[in-house]
Amino acid sequence: MSKKVRRIGVMTSGGDSPGMNAAIRAVVRTCAYYHSECVGYYRGFQGMIQGESVNMNARSVRNIVNQGGTILQSARSKEFMTKEGRAKAAQNLRDAEVDGMILIGGDGTFRGGQVFSQEHGIPVIGVPGTIDNDIFGTHYTIGYDTALNTVVEAIDKIRDTASSHNRLFFVEVMGRDAGFIALNTGIGAGAEEILIPEEDLGLERLLDSLERSRRAGKTSSIVVVSEGDKTGKNVFELAEYVKQNLPYYDARVTVLGHIQRGGRPSCFDRVLASRLSVKAVELLLDGKKDLMVGMKNNEIKSCSLDQALKGKHNINKDLLRISEILST
Repeated sequence: MSKKVRRIGVMTSGGDSPGMNAAIRAVVRTCAYYHSECVGYYRGFQGMIQGESVNMNARSVRNIVNQGGTILQSARSKEFMTKEGRAKAAQNLRDAEVDGMILIGGDGTFRGGQVFSQEHGIPVIGVPGTIDNDIFGTHYTIGYDTALNTVVEAIDKIRDTASSHNRLFFVEVMGRDAGFIALNTGIGAGAEEILIPEEDLGLERLLDSLERSRRAGKTSSIVVVSEGDKTGKNVFELAEYVKQNLPYYDARVTVLGHIQRGGRPSCFDRVLASRLSVKAVELLLDGKKDLMVGMKNNEIKSCSLDQALKGKHNINKDLLRISEILST
């Protein structure tokens, strides 16, 4: 029989994403609604190891739903990767009488939480927060929508300069091993080419595409490049390669970098974070453990952490077809 959960811990881990504060707020206020106590842990797993925590109530999270970043801060903990570190974190939770943890983060966060729960029997529920949108079990992760809007706005401004000077811009966006940001912002911003890890465009095809664009009368172009694309060249090498093979192009590079993680979360991300986090608390209170909450077809669902970690969230192949049509 599951132990009744009376005191819930919450933390954010890994890369920050817009909407994490909205998720923290929802966790804390849902605990208050159900008359459960809530403890916030600073700096993710490292804060659990060092016992850096704060008791939180409904007033602790006022005026944060619109803030980017995370008030609990985030960090990657090498110590938590050791059995000794995880044992120390578990003892700190037991000393604080924390009965279960809600982990807001990405796959690295969930992997650590899964091992921790298996070793020490402390229930965990994962809430997917990452701009990369690369978590299986949910169509959208917290922060992804805001990142898309940030990138599209940036590319719109870059296009103004590209058009004014007849230039070709390579714009690198985040995504690691997933091309969700690149593919969707590329279509949304009208990019001529989109390079993503899931599809190897190939250097020759890229040259052919840019040459067709020039013959079609385009005097400026935008190529959106996911940081993990498979051409074998980084974005600066790509620009240099195009200069050498298509010398009439004045190629420039913009790396958007961490600007994609910041900023006020969109309404979509605020609502998504709220829905997922309310469900996460309710699952813990119902005695559930080792699950991740997600949204599929506008419904909040849950799956095992094991499924979330082993499954693969595939890109929409139809978007690739659409991007090719619209780049004509």
